[in-house]
Amino acid sequence: MSRTISSTVHPIQRCMAAAHPSAWWDGLVTHVDGAEATIALLDGTVVRVHIVGPAADIAAGEPVGYHPVAELLSASAVLTTARAV
Repeated sequence: MSRTISSTVHPIQRCMAAAHPSAWWDGLVTHVDGAEATIALLDGTVVRVHIVGPAADIAAGEPVGYHPVAELLSASAVLTTARAV
């Protein structure tokens, strides 16, 4: 699968994600309001993020991967910056 990397993702974010692969969390989008999304992680935690970049068109119910250390969100085939609100 090819992955589109948003121009908002800095090289250091990709390095941090690669250096800490166990920090990725799987979750489901439960609510989207513009560029903000609420994600229910599989460990029961709920996190709100501000999405910077093209993944802002995600929909509720969509599975995502969230890396809080690198502030990355992987949705569909897009990797973009997502900062906790």
